[in-house]
Amino acid sequence: MNATRIVIFDCDGVMFDTANINKAYYNRVLTFMGRPEMTAEQFNYVHAHTGDESIAYLFDDEENFARAQAFRSTMNYREFIPGMEIEPHLKPLIASIKPHLKTAIVTNRTDTMPDIMTTFELEDHFDMVVTAWDVERPKPDPEGLLKVLGHFRLRPDEALYIGDTHVDEAAAAAANVPFVAYGNPSLKADHHVQHLGEIRNILS
Repeated sequence: MNATRIVIFDCDGVMFDTANINKAYYNRVLTFMGRPEMTAEQFNYVHAHTGDESIAYLFDDEENFARAQAFRSTMNYREFIPGMEIEPHLKPLIASIKPHLKTAIVTNRTDTMPDIMTTFELEDHFDMVVTAWDVERPKPDPEGLLKVLGHFRLRPDEALYIGDTHVDEAAAAAANVPFVAYGNPSLKADHHVQHLGEIRNILS
């Protein structure tokens, strides 16, 4: 192994293909509000940001924001979780690098992560999970990554962060953590991969 001592994963778009369920989730809110379904631009935003930030982006006036949030509070995200598609190389990758390396998740998801971890039996695969509820400033702020580094008493250069959006890119850059861009060649990164199986080559 090289100097890397921890591999940190984003959730949506890296650990899971969640494009379809995220579209379905926010489109349900939009339909309730009498709005058309999301545009590609809107989807790119909500796919990378927290739920609250996404609703604020989709409904930029106070009254509609409040109505949309009230409706969202009646929705149960658990019904969408079975539609998530786990990255096929995720568990084999983790099996190959543990216990030599630590593993963590830094995500802008909030209360949905415990159910996701349980549904896909990932509790024993990660040493730490940091959600948007665990920090004051979610990504693109580096607070989540710095929280992980502080917990394990590691330097930024001893970590590797895998993300798929400009939000991940910005967080990694601000934390001075080497960044792997997953499936997104437009991002500025130390490495680019198309699947998680390629991470082994980076670590070797």
